[in-house]
Amino acid sequence: MPTRRRSPLRPPSKPAARTRPVPEGDDSPAAGDEDAVRLHKALADAGIGSRREMEAWIAEGRVTVNGETAQVGQRVTSRDVIKVSGRRVYLRAPETKRIRVLIYHKQEGEIVSRDDPKGRATVFEQLPKIRGAKWVSVGRLDFNTEGLMIFTTSGELANRLMHPRFEVEREYAVRVLGELTLEMQQQLLDGVELEDGVARVEKLLEAGGEGANRWWRVVIMEGRYREVRRLFDAVGVKVSRLIRTRYGPVALPPQLKRGQKQELDETEVKRLLRWADMPIADSRPRPAQGRAAPRKPAHGRSRS
Repeated sequence: MPTRRRSPLRPPSKPAARTRPVPEGDDSPAAGDEDAVRLHKALADAGIGSRREMEAWIAEGRVTVNGETAQVGQRVTSRDVIKVSGRRVYLRAPETKRIRVLIYHKQEGEIVSRDDPKGRATVFEQLPKIRGAKWVSVGRLDFNTEGLMIFTTSGELANRLMHPRFEVEREYAVRVLGELTLEMQQQLLDGVELEDGVARVEKLLEAGGEGANRWWRVVIMEGRYREVRRLFDAVGVKVSRLIRTRYGPVALPPQLKRGQKQELDETEVKRLLRWADMPIADSRPRPAQGRAAPRKPAHGRSRS
């Protein structure tokens, strides 16, 4: 009998106390137009890219609304004609969109970019093609780091997992060369001054090792560029290997080898949306007008 696949979703070992997220910026509806939302958010929700990317594209003049160049902060509705680089984008009501989530075990030597001038391998080359949407990466891992990456078709979900105000834990397995003294450990927990401000680790647990190489479990709450490596460099210890093993409630499954991917099923996606305090679309088919609803099969069970 085949073994049942174990869900990668699990609660963090010590979840951060989280209040209900506050929408980014002022997204309250304009008077008389209750479904109007900011353009960069609408494009991200449509799976075109992250909110930050969409703001940059709008500023570059790549987006038009009703035939006119869009402005950063502009509000739109599903009735507007929106085009990105000349191609029409159709906005759908949130309750009609199916959110997809994919996890991938990134390998060393891959970059998190859709295009690399140096011709290096990118993680997006490993992802399945999808129609009418686009995979948005939840954060990044640098060229020499491996481990868990999350991709989704929902810009809103990506934003809630990435934005610092939501305080989502990132856990890493870190192999260091040399001894991490008690004084160094306390420095990392108290905070270290980096070139882009003070950073610190939330948890630091020894995880074994032999000889000069020692493994540590490290949890941080931000996703700054090369943050873990820079933290250890700041206290005088070199990181020789770095693997991201968990992002929020999503853990890297032990059976998912380097270069492999796994899409979350509908039940797992719903659990992740609940964790992120996001609405869950009703996936049940609606009966056609004037016709009776289809009868539920007598056998089999829905996975939703």
